[in-house]
Amino acid sequence: MAEREKVLVTGGAGYIGSHTIIELIERLGCDVVSVDNFANSDPATFDRIEAISGARVRNHVVDLCDAIALERVFASEPGITGVIHFAAFKSVPESVADPYKYYHNNIASLLNILEGCLRHGIQRFIFSSSCSVYGNIDQLPVSEDSPLGRAESPYGYTKQIGERILEDYARIHPELRAIALRYFNPVGAHASGLIGEAPINAPSSLVPVITRTAIGKIPIMTVHGSDYPTRDGSCIRDYVHVSDIASAHVKALHFAGSDRMTSSHDVFNLGTGDGVSVLEAIAAFERISGVKLNHTIGPRRAGDVGSIYSDTSRSASSLGWKAERGLDEMMATAWKWERHLQG
Repeated sequence: MAEREKVLVTGGAGYIGSHTIIELIERLGCDVVSVDNFANSDPATFDRIEAISGARVRNHVVDLCDAIALERVFASEPGITGVIHFAAFKSVPESVADPYKYYHNNIASLLNILEGCLRHGIQRFIFSSSCSVYGNIDQLPVSEDSPLGRAESPYGYTKQIGERILEDYARIHPELRAIALRYFNPVGAHASGLIGEAPINAPSSLVPVITRTAIGKIPIMTVHGSDYPTRDGSCIRDYVHVSDIASAHVKALHFAGSDRMTSSHDVFNLGTGDGVSVLEAIAAFERISGVKLNHTIGPRRAGDVGSIYSDTSRSASSLGWKAERGLDEMMATAWKWERHLQG
C-alpha cells in the first residue's frame, strides 16, 4: 500500500484552511498536519473537520513568527512533501488602523515557513495571496498579467511583498515550486453546514456581516459607500465559493509536483469572473433566505477599491480549475452555517 502524502497547512483552523484540509483528505487521502495558534480561529474547527472527513488532524499551536518553535514542528513531522500557507491576518480596515501588526506577522511568518521548507527539502509551496495585490485597477477583468497598482491597504501590501518574496526565493532556489493563488472574495460554507467563516474578532468581510445581521447578532449593517462609479454606487467584487477555492489548492499542489509546471514560480487568479455589487449581494441573500436585512448607507471605508473581478482563463488552462458554484449557493451555505452556529 502506497504511503499517504503528508501536507502541512498553516492556519488550518481558519476559514479557507479548514475547507482545504477536507479537500486534501477526501480527494487525495492526505495525512494533513496543521499549524494554527487560534489567533482568529476556533480549536473546535478540528472536531468539525473530523465529523465531516472521519480524520483527526494533528495541530501544532505555534506562532509562525517564532522561528525556533516552528523548526520544532518541522523536526517532529518528517516526510512533509508540500506546504499550503494560509496563516495571516486579513482584515483590510484593521490593517489600516494597525499596520505594524500586519507587516510583522504576515511577512515574518512567510519568511520563517519558507526557510523551514528549504532546510527540510520541501519543494512544493502554495501561498495564499489576494486580488488586493492589483490595487485600484482601471481595466477589468484583471488577469495575472495585469499591472500591480499601489496597494490600498497594509494588508494588500503584505500580499504584494509576499509574492515578491516567493518569486525571489524561487529564483535562487530552483528546486522550489512556488505558486501564489490570488483569491478574489471567498464566501459561503461547506455543504454540511458544519464549517464556515467564523472569525473570533468582529467580521469585516461582507457575507459574515450579512448573516450575523440576519440572525440578529448585528442590529444594523453598514454598506460602505454609495458613490463609487459602479452600476448602483456600491463596491463590486468577484465572490467565489470557499469550497471552489479549496479545490483549487488541491489542483495547485498537484500542478506544482508535475512536469507541467515548467518554471519555479507561478501565479493564478481564483474567482468566478462575475462582478457583483454589495447591494446585489444583499438582495441575493434576502431572496435566498427570506430575511429582510436592516442596513444603512455609510461613507467609504479606507482601503477598499471600487470594483474588481477576475479573468480566470489561466487557472482553467493550467490547473484545470473553474468555479462551479453560483451566488445563490454561496448565500445559502453561508446562511446554513450561521444557523448551525446558533444551535
